[in-house]
Amino acid sequence: MKIAIVGGGPGGLYFAALMKQLDPSHEITLWERNAASDTFGFGVVFSDETLGGIGNADPVVAEYMSRRFARWSDIDIHFRGEMMTVGGQGFAAMSRKELLELLQRRCLELGVDVRFSTMAPPVEELEANYDLVLAADGVNSQIRAKYADAFGPDLDPRSNKFMWLGTDQVFEAFKFFVKDTEFGVMQIHGYPYSDEGSTFIVEMHQDVWHAAGFDETADEVFPPGVSDEKAIAKIRTLFAEELDGYEVLSNNSKWINFTTVRNQSWRKGNVVLLGDAAHTAHFSIGSGTKLAMEDSLALAACLHEHPTVEQALEAYEAERRPVVASTQRAAQASLEWFERIGQYKDQDPTRFAFNLLTRSRRITQENLRLRDPEFADAVDRNFAESQGLAQVAPAMFQPYTIGGLELKNRIVVSPMDMYSATDGIPGDFHKVHLGSKALGGAGLVMTEMVCVSETGRITPGCSGLYTDEQRESWKEIVDFVHARSTAKIGAQLGHSGRKGSTKLMWEGIDQPLESGNWQAVGPSAVPYGPENQTPVELDRAGMDAIRDEFVAATVRADEAGFDLLEVHAAHGYLLSSFLSPVSNQRTDEYGGSLANRLRFPLEVFDAVRAVWPAHKPVTVRISATDWIEGGNTSDDSVAIAKAFVEHGAAGLDVSTGQVAKEEKPAFGRSYQTPFADRIRQEVAAPAGVAVIAVGAISSYDDVNSILLAGRADLIALGRTHLYDPQWTLHAAAEQEYHGPGAQWIPQFRAGRRKPPTTRTDAIRPRLSLLKEPDTEQTTTHLRWTPASAAASAMVK
Repeated sequence: MKIAIVGGGPGGLYFAALMKQLDPSHEITLWERNAASDTFGFGVVFSDETLGGIGNADPVVAEYMSRRFARWSDIDIHFRGEMMTVGGQGFAAMSRKELLELLQRRCLELGVDVRFSTMAPPVEELEANYDLVLAADGVNSQIRAKYADAFGPDLDPRSNKFMWLGTDQVFEAFKFFVKDTEFGVMQIHGYPYSDEGSTFIVEMHQDVWHAAGFDETADEVFPPGVSDEKAIAKIRTLFAEELDGYEVLSNNSKWINFTTVRNQSWRKGNVVLLGDAAHTAHFSIGSGTKLAMEDSLALAACLHEHPTVEQALEAYEAERRPVVASTQRAAQASLEWFERIGQYKDQDPTRFAFNLLTRSRRITQENLRLRDPEFADAVDRNFAESQGLAQVAPAMFQPYTIGGLELKNRIVVSPMDMYSATDGIPGDFHKVHLGSKALGGAGLVMTEMVCVSETGRITPGCSGLYTDEQRESWKEIVDFVHARSTAKIGAQLGHSGRKGSTKLMWEGIDQPLESGNWQAVGPSAVPYGPENQTPVELDRAGMDAIRDEFVAATVRADEAGFDLLEVHAAHGYLLSSFLSPVSNQRTDEYGGSLANRLRFPLEVFDAVRAVWPAHKPVTVRISATDWIEGGNTSDDSVAIAKAFVEHGAAGLDVSTGQVAKEEKPAFGRSYQTPFADRIRQEVAAPAGVAVIAVGAISSYDDVNSILLAGRADLIALGRTHLYDPQWTLHAAAEQEYHGPGAQWIPQFRAGRRKPPTTRTDAIRPRLSLLKEPDTEQTTTHLRWTPASAAASAMVK
């Protein structure tokens, strides 16, 4: 093959070396506009997994890298005058300059035509004259920009400012210095890369950056290689204590806003993107160099395995895209956490450390327990102490009081529409459905959305509380839960609004009824989707009538014996549609500004709260973002949550979306939790109000991790309880918890131990006279101590 490579960073160089090893007859030319000695940056970090791949692909490169690595397993978190050390992580880093010199030398040894200080020919020329054109030209890729229509780039510049620096202080571990300055919270990401220095990345929110006066040089254009010395002088002063007399080192160091790069496609004909040109991941979860070298390995392998360039590039993207997407999801969660770091500045240091470690959701409490059991135990103890609880237990099994209602544990069965009522009357199905969840160990069981009127139903199968017959049926269910379990039960009240008069879910979700339909209503005559009814815009009389229906349903809910009431103001139903500018296009006092859009939902909430017993809590479910341009955002949700808290809400059940058909949610594990977290930190916790997190949370490990980090007070799980009605009790068995937070009813008690599955569960006899050494045994705490050759060879 005849290959053109644009960009002489680690990704481009490593790809060239790999291709030459696979077939020396490949003609490879690499252009790099900078000189060979122009190396920007300090250290690069690799995972053990990536190092294993490099070792398999090029032993020469791997062996040299291994001799130059700084290795350690500890993370030191400096916060509020304390340093917390967490071990068992496993890091390997080296100088970026040394890595580039190694790869440059390797390419020359193998016969790659490397042209430094030379601009590449136009990409059109390269396309015509080469079999393959590799665009490894970085985050500001000119090739990607040239063919933007084909690649479909999505560039997302973030709000934090950061600067790559170094220091001659050799850190012993990965260092997070989190400092609450007079200007706001700033943080240092630091790690050793040799026996001579460490990377020292300064990061802060743009507002803090402005307040500290770093914008003094904002309009200056620094040539390549020139650093922002005024800013660096200020950094030396601000972090004098952390530097401890050591120097700050610069290398093309200037303020940057991190940009997340995504592309709809990584290939166009014989042109392919690699590394930062194709994708970026925030530095707080790893190294862009690591991703680029993994790209190179995969691309070289695919080119070697497939007969045509087209097939190879298709295979490359199919193989790498899921890996990169997973990394980018973790990176997005991490960068957003650091953008909001100021909201955690008053957290207890132990909780803060755990919060920081679990920010990307790749580390959890159980994962941490394997890495550093001593710190994991300290987190559990800290949580119990912070809650004033005598017993140390998994966080999910610690009791919680919401608005005077005592719950035995932190698990909620989320409201789930079952579409199985007749004329709004819940029957045997609902009794078995909700009763089984109560017997399964949850602290609080929530009904589906119980509709306040016949025309307020979503479908003909939705239940209601608009007749006395419905009330009596609900009372039978509530009485069963109270008599047969220690769970509490809550009713969620709502009105379908513009999403009403549709088919049962399994007949066509959100599809309009073909017969027997009723007129949908809403704040404006705007349909939910192109196939849905155009709702009638409510006038004052219609709004009064619906408010009164909520009141009547509330009275019946109390008469039925429910312990808690939730007002459904999420998911695009009536109250939610008043809150969202997507569905509320009114021009009167109930539309326009957020304060106006809040007016009717708050009127309903106030009316409900007025007739619901004062000793029983009322919560509100909200959609924290509409996932649609022009809709409500996370900022709006904070204001909405604050308004409901001021009107007496005892809890906020934080969901997202489902407001409009054209939404584009960012699905993923625990993807809604960051919204709950923000509302808890900024609104709920200061007011003593509970926050319930919900959405793609399915493991007890994730539940405990969310609670221990202080991101929510209660966790609602829906589909997980459909899969396993006794999920909470099974989670207790898995964690070997025995206590009041998870009690089996007498009839089921014989099943409280996990049954054996296969013969592989059997206890094995000892068949060796002498104990064999444990080759897998590792050290929890490993510090980077360059003077010790033995330490540099160890790795967790």
